[in-house]
Amino acid sequence: MTFQEAFDEIKDIFIHSDVSDYRDFLAIQITMTGEGGGTFYVKFCDGKVEVRPYDYREHDLIFICDTYDFLKIARGEMSAMAAYTVGRLKIEGDIGRASVIQKLVGKHY
Repeated sequence: MTFQEAFDEIKDIFIHSDVSDYRDFLAIQITMTGEGGGTFYVKFCDGKVEVRPYDYREHDLIFICDTYDFLKIARGEMSAMAAYTVGRLKIEGDIGRASVIQKLVGKHY
């Protein structure tokens, strides 16, 4: 898998999520490691989501995770908090805000 393939799938999941009720601002830089690794960001703001394939300096959180593990998180096959608990996801920043991502993409664990 290439970075572009992983990014395209993740972007599709995020941009089709209903975030219309989310009025806060949350920017997450995601660094995927291993095969298909690379960096991108997801920004939630005023009911909209933006996903771009580069780093975002004004981030609230940084997620560092293997590409395949982050795909599982995005697909709803693994919770971000469970991945963090077992060491498969590193989070820099306010860990409490990391759980917001699951609610915003419509996944419930």
